[in-house]
Amino acid sequence: MVTVEEELGRAVQQAFTRPVPKSAGAQMRYLVRQHRGSTQQVADLLGISRRTVERYVKGQIKHPRPQLATRLEGEVRIRWQPQVRARARQKAATTDGIMIDVQARFGYTAAAGSTDQSRIRHLDVDHD
Repeated sequence: MVTVEEELGRAVQQAFTRPVPKSAGAQMRYLVRQHRGSTQQVADLLGISRRTVERYVKGQIKHPRPQLATRLEGEVRIRWQPQVRARARQKAATTDGIMIDVQARFGYTAAAGSTDQSRIRHLDVDHD
């Protein structure tokens, strides 16, 4: 199930001016730079050893396990272009507004086929 925060994050990513780093080494170097050169903090963040982080930074390891690749990409996307992200959120909050489309189940627990049976509904809420 996708949360509203995840969808807002995806919408903000469309405002990025540069592409997110694609290779594992570039992503790891970016995270190390974000943590002021602390490979131990990056290792704790990703659940791997400090030495493994150092190997990715040096280019000795190029292809991470699928689980690590997913975590690595997610952490980079969270931190990528924070000023562009803030500017996009500010613009949406002040001028464009935000449209939220939510699916929810409404109704009562009732016999199948009854008019009171719960159904999935679409809700479109416009936030100005």
